Amino acid sequence: MTRPGARPVFDPAGRDDALRTVLQDLRTGRWMAMRALLADTTAWWQWTRRTQVLAAAAAGTDVVRAWLAEEPSSVPATVMHARVAVERALRAHRDGHRRTHELWVEAWDASDTAARAAPLDPVPWVCLIALAPIDREQSWAEHRAPPPEPALPPGPWGLLAEADKRDPHNREAHHRMLQFLCARSPSGRLTEAAAYAHRAAGSAPLGSALHALPLYVRAERYRRGAGRDAALDLHWVAEDATREAGHALYAWFGHCPAAERSPLDLNHLAHALWGAQRFPDAARVFAALGPYCTPAPWSYRTPDPNGAVEVFRHARARSMAATGGPGTGN
Repeated sequence: MTRPGARPVFDPAGRDDALRTVLQDLRTGRWMAMRALLADTTAWWQWTRRTQVLAAAAAGTDVVRAWLAEEPSSVPATVMHARVAVERALRAHRDGHRRTHELWVEAWDASDTAARAAPLDPVPWVCLIALAPIDREQSWAEHRAPPPEPALPPGPWGLLAEADKRDPHNREAHHRMLQFLCARSPSGRLTEAAAYAHRAAGSAPLGSALHALPLYVRAERYRRGAGRDAALDLHWVAEDATREAGHALYAWFGHCPAAERSPLDLNHLAHALWGAQRFPDAARVFAALGPYCTPAPWSYRTPDPNGAVEVFRHARARSMAATGGPGTGN
C-alpha cells in the first residue's frame, strides 16, 4: 500500500503494474507486450479499461496499425484498431479539426468490423456509443433510438443495450452514454443526464461502478457553474449531494474489490466526500487511492491549469487530519 501522503501523480495505469509496463513498451513503438497483456486479460471490466488506456497512448502512433498489418486476423488487434480510430475521431471533434467527419466514419467502420470479429466483446459497442456525440443532429438512426423511459431523450440506447447484453453494467458504456446526454445540454442543468445517472445507479448491483455516476453529473454541474466561486461550495454539502456521496461510498466503494476500482471513480468519490465535509470517509478513499490523482474533478476548483495537484493535496491533508493519519508529503 502506497503511503497516503505520497506525491500525487497522473498515471493512467493506476495500480495496474502490468499495464504500466506495457505502456512504456508501446511508447517506443513495440506492440508484442500489448498483445501478450491482452491475451492474459480475461475479465470484461479489465479488458475494457486496458484497451481504453492503451488506445489513448497509441492514438498518436502507428503501433496498432503495425500490429494489425503483421497479424491481420488477430481479433485483439482488430479491437485495438477500433479503439485507436475512435480516440482519434474524438480528439478531432474536441479540437474542431476539419477531418472530424472523415475520422468519425473511419472509426465507425472500424468499430463495426470489430463487432463482427468479436461478437461477444462489449468494447466495439462501447466504441460506437462513444462516437454518438459527434452526430450533433442525431442524423443517424442509431443515435435516436427510443429511450427506456419518458424522462429520457432519444439516443444510442440500442448500442447501449448491445454492450449491456455482453457485459451487464459495463462502466465505460454507461459513462459514454452519460457523455452523450451531457453533450445534448451544453449549457443547461443536465436534468436528463441526472435522471439517467440515478436510473443506472438504481438498477446496478452492489459493487458496480455505476453507483458513482451521479457524482460525475454533480461535478459537471459545478464546473459549468464556474465552480471556482466559493459560494458554490454549498453545492457539495446540500442534502442530495451528501446522499449521493454516501450512497457511492456504501454501494460501490464498500463492495467493489480494490483491483476493480477505477482511479477516476476514486478521485470523484474522494472529492465529493471532502466537499461534503465527510472527512473521515474521504480519508478512507484517499488511502485506497494512494498517489493516483486525476485532473478532474480537482481542476474544477482552481483557475490554474496546473493546480489540480495542489487542490488534491489540500483535500487529502484535510481529510487525513480528521483521522490523525499522514496527509502531506513530498
